[in-house]
Amino acid sequence: MKLRYTAPALADLAGLLDYMSAHSPQGAKRVQARIKAIIELTLTHPQIGLRTEDPTVRRLTTSPYPYLVFYEIGNDEIIIHAVRHAARDQFEREA
Repeated sequence: MKLRYTAPALADLAGLLDYMSAHSPQGAKRVQARIKAIIELTLTHPQIGLRTEDPTVRRLTTSPYPYLVFYEIGNDEIIIHAVRHAARDQFEREA
């Protein structure tokens, strides 16, 4: 298995890390490390996330931080679709 990030997922990550870095550079590093660790966990345990309303998309939390990772299990890859703040607990598929 390998990881693939969609353009919106990369934009989500960049946006949240830019915001965090402006307010707390050390906090941004901790959040980034936690999100990375959670995403890498999907490589060995792809079914770990909860199913969403879209049956092909799963959701993982990044406790203790309030972010959600939305991903899909492909044939030989995990596709990261979005990284959102938990207050935006939704995944809108690209049109």
